[in-house]
Amino acid sequence: MTPDMVAEIVRQLLREAMIVAAPILLATVVISFLLSLVQTLTSLQDQSLTAVPRLFAVVGLLAVAMPWFLQRLINYTHALYDNLGRFTH
Repeated sequence: MTPDMVAEIVRQLLREAMIVAAPILLATVVISFLLSLVQTLTSLQDQSLTAVPRLFAVVGLLAVAMPWFLQRLINYTHALYDNLGRFTH
């Protein structure tokens, strides 16, 4: 296995990790922004006001998108095992 092959495997792994993590991070950022805007407009500064909706959003998104996440990771694993012979020469 050459360093170029290792770099390619790591690049693909990081790409898949970013694709899977992006919806969760995006939802968290959007909800945090909206809640910060509401807190600024209403002068409420309660930390639980931001934590609970973010938690519910992440759990809800995971419940809805988990089949898609798992399918992406399974496809990546299958591709990695399919190319295993190429990496061992």
